[in-house]
Amino acid sequence: MKILHTEASPGWGGQELRILREAEGMRAKGHEVILVVQKGGGLVAPAREAGFVVYETPFAKKHALGILFKLAYIIYKHRIEIINTHSSLDSWIAGVAGKVTRRKIIRTRHLSTPIREGWNSKLLYNWLPDRVVTTCEEAAEMIKKQANLPPERCCSIPTGVDPTTLVVDPDEVARFRESIGVEPHETLAGTLCVLRGWKGVSDLLGAAKILEDHPHLKWLIVGGGVSEDHFRKEWKEFGLEKKVIFTGHLDTPYTALAAMDIFLLLSWANEGVSQASLQAAWLKKPLITTPIGGLGEVCLDGETGLQVPIQSPSEVAKAVERLLDQPQLRPQMGEEAHKRVKNSFTLRHTLDRMEEIYQYK
Repeated sequence: MKILHTEASPGWGGQELRILREAEGMRAKGHEVILVVQKGGGLVAPAREAGFVVYETPFAKKHALGILFKLAYIIYKHRIEIINTHSSLDSWIAGVAGKVTRRKIIRTRHLSTPIREGWNSKLLYNWLPDRVVTTCEEAAEMIKKQANLPPERCCSIPTGVDPTTLVVDPDEVARFRESIGVEPHETLAGTLCVLRGWKGVSDLLGAAKILEDHPHLKWLIVGGGVSEDHFRKEWKEFGLEKKVIFTGHLDTPYTALAAMDIFLLLSWANEGVSQASLQAAWLKKPLITTPIGGLGEVCLDGETGLQVPIQSPSEVAKAVERLLDQPQLRPQMGEEAHKRVKNSFTLRHTLDRMEEIYQYK
């Protein structure tokens, strides 16, 4: 198959990384992949470094007609069969281009937030695409209802983890724990995320404050982002400098993730099936998460971890205390979490299911 991905987003994050990983996986399966992306966007350099043909386009409403003609040219030049769109603007323009050229159109929606109601969304999610793919079940059910889509035209295909990237050296993990001042007998509870307001880091800090007198518990926050300064200010106001460690952004965070004994992700909005929670589960960490978006698909309450209400530091503290007081639960839940990912949430699962979507008649 000849597949075209379009992406109007200028950033670099989980959405763009999924596009690149899927493109690499489909190429490995023998398919040809072309990308049309935002000019100067975060996906340009990584995609070219990976050896893909990349067309840069200044996605903007005022350029819509010109982009439409450019896409039609690319579609005919490369004999594109499948168009996979990823953001709102490119989904409109590439969707129309696909309709005009009679190509199969897949709309991948990466966010779990509600879509706008009305004719606009029905066109974008019902009339233009042949199929809609989301990254969690909650988002799929929401779009089916809001866009009046039959079940067979909308499904969830989470972004699976690549186990080959999650091989960690136990000696490196031990050295990392030592480098941040965590003793072998201490329990390290932590999170890994882009530090945004809705990621629930304030709730983690609140729980750490509640449990600050626990003698053998420390906390780790891995990641950087627009809200990092705000969270560091809260950290100092709570007086948690000796209990909570910030690493900032790490290019390769897997050693830090493996160093945790308990993994938390306390988001209160916008989550699909989180890559960080899948990675932690693969590394056999017991999970504590909210039920937002796709988090509950991995953190099965009482089985692979514990679910807590959103924005509830006291409940987070109780969940951590339970895993401290019943240490036998941690390896049990960690093992079940690993099995959950192995059976349903690897990159191979993602690629196989996307290939099925591309090949449907």
